[in-house]
Amino acid sequence: MLRRVAPSLLLAVCSFLAGLVVTGRMRVASESAANSPAPVREAAPVARTAAPGAQPALPGGVPDFTRIAGQSVKAVVNISSLQVVRTPNSPFAADPFWRYFFGDGDEIFRSRRSLSLGSGVIISPDGYVVTNNHVVGENVREITVALPDKREFKGRVVGTDPSTDIALLKISAAGLAAVPWGDSSQLKVGEWVLAIGSPYQLNQTVTAGIVSATGRAGLGFADYEDFIQTDAAINRGNSGGALINTRGELIGINTGIFSESGGYQGIGFAVPSNLARRVVNELRTTGEVRRGSIGPLTVEKLTDQLAEELGVRRTSGAVISRMVQYSEAYNAGLRPGDVIVAFNGRPVEDPSQLARMVADAPIGSVATIRVIRDGRPLEFKLPIVSSSSSTPRRRR
Repeated sequence: MLRRVAPSLLLAVCSFLAGLVVTGRMRVASESAANSPAPVREAAPVARTAAPGAQPALPGGVPDFTRIAGQSVKAVVNISSLQVVRTPNSPFAADPFWRYFFGDGDEIFRSRRSLSLGSGVIISPDGYVVTNNHVVGENVREITVALPDKREFKGRVVGTDPSTDIALLKISAAGLAAVPWGDSSQLKVGEWVLAIGSPYQLNQTVTAGIVSATGRAGLGFADYEDFIQTDAAINRGNSGGALINTRGELIGINTGIFSESGGYQGIGFAVPSNLARRVVNELRTTGEVRRGSIGPLTVEKLTDQLAEELGVRRTSGAVISRMVQYSEAYNAGLRPGDVIVAFNGRPVEDPSQLARMVADAPIGSVATIRVIRDGRPLEFKLPIVSSSSSTPRRRR
């Protein structure tokens, strides 16, 4: 009896399993069809308009810089400055005892010629060129400006501003290609930029990178620091060259690099165009830059040790280490050891920020400075005078 039932039972089980397999396949097919979009007719391509001034992108999303590079290089020049430098004629010339007995006359010094090479940017068709002050140098005897078309002109120094490391030159030429000014306050970290200059005398070299940071200070390049940081390749000879945005506008003057080897390490700095433009306009109209000042004084960064010694619970601020007696700050009541923590109601984080606040204050106005002295907060009113050479200096 069992032998007769077994084949029938086996056949029923196989039929049941086959039905499950077929049902599973049908269910999978049904689910796939439900998740697939219904076929539609292909729409006509939509024409996309680029944002004003934006560059078309190459494959991979990188902007196409060919057009702005081709235009901008026409306005970037090579600058050579011949200077006379005094150097000690004796290895003991710097020794105070030697100088006491033998004097400090010209006989212990000798003059030699030094050639400084850098870059510059034409900012007007009538021949105004902006560059770095350190490219021009001191005791200048002769400046030569070489244009991209191989023409050379003698450059005249209109004015220099060591505090921002900006200099303005003039050449006797007309109808020159010029780079329009851009608004550096609109820069965003990560934005594409081009650095154009003459590194190692390789004229009109173009490198690309991004804006790494803005508002960099405390670098020791200048007294007034508010640099744009970029990873675009900047090397020796790039100083005074152009930092260009994707609209072909001048948004910075390349100034220096941070490097342990002396070569490119992806950390370059440029003076923002808004600051450079303000300095250039003053040099062009008056030959000098007028800034606010509270009198000659030296300020230092507030360290943990200084904060503890001065009875300050914070490490942000600027400590007055030296000051001239009877200066504006001294007459107002400030003294060495005071920790400046606010200027006109704005917190002071470090000496560099204080220097910028003082320099930007309107000449003739009255500033309110808040300090901490012996652990107690005090407030002083003092006038802002005009003296760019006496703005607060940072100890380096």
